[in-house]
Amino acid sequence: MSARRGEARPQEARQQSIAEFVAKQGSATAVELAELTGVSVMTVHRDLDELARRGLLRKFRGGVSAQPSTVFESDAEYRLNARIDQKRAIAARAVELVEPGGSVMLDDSTTALQLATLLEPLAPLTVVTNYRRTIDEVCAMKDVRLIALGGDYFRTHDSFNGLPCTEAIASVSVDTAFLSTSAMTAAMTYHQEQEIVVVKRAMLAAAATKVLLMDSSKMPRTALHHLAPVDSYDRVIVDDGVDPALLAELRDRVEVEVATTNH
Repeated sequence: MSARRGEARPQEARQQSIAEFVAKQGSATAVELAELTGVSVMTVHRDLDELARRGLLRKFRGGVSAQPSTVFESDAEYRLNARIDQKRAIAARAVELVEPGGSVMLDDSTTALQLATLLEPLAPLTVVTNYRRTIDEVCAMKDVRLIALGGDYFRTHDSFNGLPCTEAIASVSVDTAFLSTSAMTAAMTYHQEQEIVVVKRAMLAAAATKVLLMDSSKMPRTALHHLAPVDSYDRVIVDDGVDPALLAELRDRVEVEVATTNH
């Protein structure tokens, strides 16, 4: 793999590239990663120190190894920058389901965050969310009413969860809930943390229409806890990287829309 493959890039994007490469390969040396990113070995070591500090990689003499995939899936900073084009494409399809004057609930997924950035032109609108970054995004929007769900702050997810959050969700009813999760098959959605499952289930129960937003990297996969059967959602929006056979299986159970990614 030549250095020309990925010329020197901004630190955040470079660290994302390193994390994804190591997750896929299982381990890597600093020299390999310098070649991948087009920067010096010294710069790579600084990146590895930061990624190790965030718990995404385990550093050893001369290189790094991957943490379990569930660590990646839970890390807010990692999720913010992963598969951004797919998430934007999915969000662009999802926003077509939002009606002015309506109410939407957005979970703490970064795909729903991309949807949040598109909502202001649809005002007046009510937005309910437990995700701090979505709160920050929506709070300045004109004629958008924001209901911020409080609770126990989970730093890894950058969101509010726990009993106070689920009780707050149970006190409202919204037109549409837009959610994502870390894994799904043609029949079931999953998440690796039961505390997050409880909040997402409460959101589904609070919505008249339930929309699942899933990029193709999350399927077909499983995680520890069942979240909800696929046919309990009213609609699933995916990107165009989903395997055709899986897409056909999904369409046997639920309405599916495919968002085209700009390649």
